Amino acid sequence: MVSRSYSNLLELTSCGSPAFGREKKRLPRVATVAGVLSELDDEASNSAGSDVPSSISQDRMIVVGNQLPLKAHRKDDGTWDFTWDEDSLLLQLKDGLADDVETIYIGCLKEEIEPSEQDDVAQYLLDTFKCVPTFLPPELFTKFYHGFCKQHLWPLFHYMLPLSPDLGGRFDRSLWQAYVSVNKIFADKVMEVINPDDDFVWVHDYHLMVLPTFLRKRFNRVRLGFFLHSPFPSSEIYRTLPVRDELLKALLNADLIGFHTFDYARHFLSCCSRMLGLSYQSKRGYIGLEYYGRTVSIKILPVGIHIGQLQSVMNLPETESKVAELRNRFKDQTVMLGVDDMDIFKGISLKLLAMEQLLLQHPEKRGKVVLVQIANPARGRGKDVQEAQSETYAMVKRINDTFRRPGYTPVVLIDTLQSYERIAYYVIAECCLVTAVRDGMNLIPYEYVICRQGNEKIDEILGISPFTQKKSMLVVSEFIGCSPSLSGAIRVNPWNIDSVAEAMDSALVVPESEKQMRHEKHYRYVSTHDVAYWARSFLQDLERACRDHLRRRCWGIGFGLGFRVIALDPNFRKLSVEHIVSAYKRTKHRAILLDYDGTMIQPGSISNTPNAEAVGILNSLCKDPMNCVFIVSGKERKTLTEWFSSCEMLGMAAEHGYFVRTNQKAEWEACVSVSDFEWKQIAEPVMQLYMETTDGSNIEAKESAIVWNYEFADRDFGSCQAKELLDHLESVLANEPVSVKSGPHIVEVKPQGVSKGIVAERLLSTMQQKGVVPDFVLCIGDDRSDEDMFEVIASSRASLSPVADVFPCTVGQKPSKAKYYLDDTGDIWRMLQGLANASE
Repeated sequence: MVSRSYSNLLELTSCGSPAFGREKKRLPRVATVAGVLSELDDEASNSAGSDVPSSISQDRMIVVGNQLPLKAHRKDDGTWDFTWDEDSLLLQLKDGLADDVETIYIGCLKEEIEPSEQDDVAQYLLDTFKCVPTFLPPELFTKFYHGFCKQHLWPLFHYMLPLSPDLGGRFDRSLWQAYVSVNKIFADKVMEVINPDDDFVWVHDYHLMVLPTFLRKRFNRVRLGFFLHSPFPSSEIYRTLPVRDELLKALLNADLIGFHTFDYARHFLSCCSRMLGLSYQSKRGYIGLEYYGRTVSIKILPVGIHIGQLQSVMNLPETESKVAELRNRFKDQTVMLGVDDMDIFKGISLKLLAMEQLLLQHPEKRGKVVLVQIANPARGRGKDVQEAQSETYAMVKRINDTFRRPGYTPVVLIDTLQSYERIAYYVIAECCLVTAVRDGMNLIPYEYVICRQGNEKIDEILGISPFTQKKSMLVVSEFIGCSPSLSGAIRVNPWNIDSVAEAMDSALVVPESEKQMRHEKHYRYVSTHDVAYWARSFLQDLERACRDHLRRRCWGIGFGLGFRVIALDPNFRKLSVEHIVSAYKRTKHRAILLDYDGTMIQPGSISNTPNAEAVGILNSLCKDPMNCVFIVSGKERKTLTEWFSSCEMLGMAAEHGYFVRTNQKAEWEACVSVSDFEWKQIAEPVMQLYMETTDGSNIEAKESAIVWNYEFADRDFGSCQAKELLDHLESVLANEPVSVKSGPHIVEVKPQGVSKGIVAERLLSTMQQKGVVPDFVLCIGDDRSDEDMFEVIASSRASLSPVADVFPCTVGQKPSKAKYYLDDTGDIWRMLQGLANASE
């Protein structure tokens, strides 16, 4: 779908009902038919850049969520009536955006629209509300939402493993295909309206986790943020998902990924480390994941509530009347309030058991304390919802039958309420109980705190002086996202019934002054960290994360959901074999430096010994009198001597440049003068301690260095141990002439001044001393140790011919000080073979 400007589609019409049948400009249709779209779908636009010209200059925010922030109602005459859903977070976040930021919404409607009406409805919503509806066939929507989202992702993200068909059910690939298909349809809708160089795209929640891949595939430089509103489980839970890698890689195609709490972010980062081998670090307060040259930022910020909307409901006459009614109804009783969805994770039954325990242990509370439990309809459906509902009703009946007396019902269960009625219950409740066993955020405590602050009219109804300090009490589960933000709440483990009952009792007997102090603390936080603050902060971080998009060269690689974008310096490019061979032929004094492991031998190879073909190519290069060829390796000199015994003219540097010899007949020399190695007696016992306590690690002792390797250890534990070992060694070796460095899965101690860079310096210096000015330099490596060679070559132009051809080359497309790259070891050998053929 070709992107086009959106600005000419936004002439607003009157806000009346859509006049179906009237001629209007129509949006292009996209795939909304039922059927499976392959996750391996790879359009011709696979690696397209963001080169579509923009027709407007102001920023726009395209907000993409599962549902549009709209309410739909079919009127008696058959036409549709649409209004904003004031309770929708997607609508409320607009308050945090600048006035000149245009907001466009993409999502589904809650009501099913007949196919014959979809075009007219889409055009009306676009013109009137700036909403782009995504119409999904009922069968596809059921598989996507009630199937994969609610049957697989939602339980798993709330820590429920599918151990049996009754618990979430076994993984169903057809539901996964439906999930991918729906995400693809959402991507097509975004493409209808996006100006990729000007717009920000903000994707919401687990329903659309693979959408970033489809968008990044079409627009490599799209400015894309994603916020997860649910928990993210620990790696031990998440790794059970059969499509775990696909979801992680898709999320990493966003520029900024947001989470409610540090725990959720930590779990995500751990999954990326353990399953994808990615490392992350904090830079000036921001957590960043390096992913193929792109830095994916991680944001931790809990969402807030829309205080203005809550206060407007409090000001309604209906709310005031309801408060007066409830005040009289519970005149001599203390109300404790619970507001939860009717699902298995909200812990309603555990709360009821705690209430029962409270009444059993404290008979004096009978007749005086009432638990009002508001049970909102479940968002999902299925056997577990029915069981939770049945258990709740049965438990309420049992408690009431046991403790009821004339004029007193201990538990009041309410399943249908208007918003103003809920607000009224907040106002009169002395304590709010939120005991979910797992919840992403849960804004009920925030709403309760704001409502307890009240207003003048409500104060008058309650008989409270306007100057009286307000009070409230919260009992919250430690497993909900808002818990860390509410430091004045009583935190409980909802599974511990005795503990919850004790917390309920404590909340009732806390001194008035302390209730006021706790309320003031919560009100100050909730009122300053509202939904506008959250949205504004997210957009600011998204702008920062996308700041250097236009400066980087981007191109896409990979198929299907394995697609990702490489973002590198504009001067970094693939080395052309024809180009280097041409330069090779016209030059006369050539320096060639080659790393071995990972460059000439594929990483992870069972055998590292060079084969006959490789030795033949090296011999051909060495026999050319115009060439000076060096193998620069971390291997020991004994190993290199055995491997390349037939290469008489090959220069070699062992142990990252500590030992050097110019050819087979020459003696090995030490590049750095080291008087003694007594420091090994200090370093080795320390490494031995960490090796014994880190399963899968080992020590490699070299003549000049000692290395602790944790490649086969647990990633997180190995990384943690490596940081500790690095600190330990730096401490005990502070007065020794050594450097302690960490690398990919290693911690190494070696003499100061030893690096592959000194090999490059020595080679160029030796050639210059012989009166030879190099006019061709080729240097190839693959890891951090080789960057020292690239750096030396880049800074040694004075030692080279003014017209020298210099080719620093790394293996793979990744950030590097090298100017060129080749994809893999196969490309390296094909290039070297081309040079060898030119010599012959």
